[in-house]
Amino acid sequence: METIFNNTFSKSVHKGLTVLVVALFSLSVNAQIEFNKLAKKYPIIPTPQEVEYGKKERAFKSISIIRNDFEKLDLVPQIVLTKEGLGTGSKDINIEIIQDKKQSNEEGYTLKIDKNITITAPTVKGAYYGLQTLRQLIRNNGKKFTLPQVGVKDWPAFKIRGFMHDTGRNFQSIEQLKEQIDILAQYKYNVFHWHLTDDPGWRLESKLYPELKTDNSFSRHVGKFYSQEDFKEILAYCKERQITLIPEFDIPGHTNAFRKAFGIKTMKEERVIPILIDLFDELMGLADAEEMPYIHIGTDEVRNAPEYVEDEMILTLMNHIKSKGRELIVWKEGIVIEEDSTSINQLWAQHNVREGHRFIDSRANYINHLDPFAGMARLFFQQPCRQPAGDSLALGGILCAWPDNNVAEERDILKQNPIYPSMVFYSDAVWKGREKNYPEYWAKLPPKGTEEFNRFKHFEHKVLVHRDLFFRDKEFPYVRQTDASWKVIGPFDHKGDFTTSFPVEKVLVSSYLVDGNAYSWDDSPVGGTIHLKHFFGFPAITNAKEGTYYAHTKIYSPETREQAFWVGFYGWSRSGGRRGGPAPSLGQWHITEPKIWVNNEEILPPVWKQPELAVATDEIPFMDEDYFYREPTMIKLNKGWNTVLLKIPHGGGSWKWMYTVMPVHIVGKDVREVTDLKFDASF
Repeated sequence: METIFNNTFSKSVHKGLTVLVVALFSLSVNAQIEFNKLAKKYPIIPTPQEVEYGKKERAFKSISIIRNDFEKLDLVPQIVLTKEGLGTGSKDINIEIIQDKKQSNEEGYTLKIDKNITITAPTVKGAYYGLQTLRQLIRNNGKKFTLPQVGVKDWPAFKIRGFMHDTGRNFQSIEQLKEQIDILAQYKYNVFHWHLTDDPGWRLESKLYPELKTDNSFSRHVGKFYSQEDFKEILAYCKERQITLIPEFDIPGHTNAFRKAFGIKTMKEERVIPILIDLFDELMGLADAEEMPYIHIGTDEVRNAPEYVEDEMILTLMNHIKSKGRELIVWKEGIVIEEDSTSINQLWAQHNVREGHRFIDSRANYINHLDPFAGMARLFFQQPCRQPAGDSLALGGILCAWPDNNVAEERDILKQNPIYPSMVFYSDAVWKGREKNYPEYWAKLPPKGTEEFNRFKHFEHKVLVHRDLFFRDKEFPYVRQTDASWKVIGPFDHKGDFTTSFPVEKVLVSSYLVDGNAYSWDDSPVGGTIHLKHFFGFPAITNAKEGTYYAHTKIYSPETREQAFWVGFYGWSRSGGRRGGPAPSLGQWHITEPKIWVNNEEILPPVWKQPELAVATDEIPFMDEDYFYREPTMIKLNKGWNTVLLKIPHGGGSWKWMYTVMPVHIVGKDVREVTDLKFDASF
């Protein structure tokens, strides 16, 4: 246990280190239990590369920065600390922020908390991340504050750790973007990828071409755009938080707004390239190459005739942007220019790396597709860049939010997509890195008792501590799911009739013989949401195309009560209209006729606000379609054990074969576990 401290804090930084190490970390069995308690009480996310907790907590009332070697940090330490309600100036506990150029990773830092606090780092970036870790550890107990004895040596596995918002389709205010940027900074993200243009609107003001902000150019959120001053404000806000802004003008696809503004019929018109060069020059004029080193030009999903262009146009634009000293980013899949050997490829869906090109990984992590439960397993077990750490080609990952459908209110973007849980879960993978990729757990949790399950459960605890501390009155639709166990059986052949009943509905036994086929229960599923078959083909429970599954569990309640539950049988992706629809009719949970019984009483679905909406309804906002942003389902639980049985048919045009059942306690925006209920899937 001395290794971290010997490497982290040289004797020139702190005298008497050897004595301190022995005092803190020569732990007896009882002290080891105390160590575990401190780690549990003071979790750090993302997980540091090396961390050791001591035995004690340090109580204090105020804090004083007695040394700061980084002029560029300026008042940042005071701002970070006063956000936690701390007074500054008094010498109750002192902080030293020391530059140590010997550390190899420019974003690395060390943090030591004992009687006082020492942060060492080679650059202002590392010092900032050390402050963010310190901020996570501060606890306000009313009359005083506490910190744990701890030593941290930390650095990121990847150079790029980012998050992307699509404001081209759905405008968000500067205030809402800043709120999210603050969260990114807290979890050591260093890139905000800003998708500024799309079919519904060109969202950045152009003083050269005011046509782009005329009402007729917009098809959604008419007149909503960011002024150049707004852009500079966000740029500065990011810079203060050690975040690089990557702006994206997506061309030649996704350009309906652009073409409408100028009356352009096809992107092949001669006037297009001069206009685009002007627009990119205007964009690059808002910040120099040091402050804004990357420019993203999209090039993905060129699928309609008006968007088709010759390769020469894209190459001309690429060369022009690179001549201005900028790094160029394109999507892959996107237009591939053979002469291009230097662009950074941002991978999406399941697209592979282009040989010799640097790349950013955004594969299979689109938040709009993610269920708040099952999606977090994917973010935890998916290895960024499919390697343990970055290198000269594998730059890192960007988590993307693409809620393509129209939204009624900007807050619905956060309400209807698990933005904040995703940020927290993904931060660990892209900062800490992953030694191994686990595609077998992208759609389901590992079996109970396995090392992988225990790792997820341990991290889940950390997330819940952070949820309660840092996300009060914010949209964070996640509760503990690792205690929810299930048995499932199927798929029975419904022969195209979703209403077909099978013997499971009459009696629960260990096995069944139906139409000459033997069926037995699978007791491996764990979690709040179970994908029976994943819509992207990730390993799940079955590969069958259709059929009927049943799921069973028991829930123990210490009393008779009406309990709020999240219940759902489909996850709408918040893009592509109602993909896998239409929306269910009144009286249906989903078009495949799933059912839920508790103690043999059928639980009826909500009275839908928008029943039977067709698939192609992109412009009609979601209201109550997903379980985590509608009113919870109230279910009567008896005192003692309550039997839960689900019927989950699949087939036809439905896209997702899944179910969710989870008791919740909700007050305002805050959702919490119901701690006195227990799951047991046994008969």
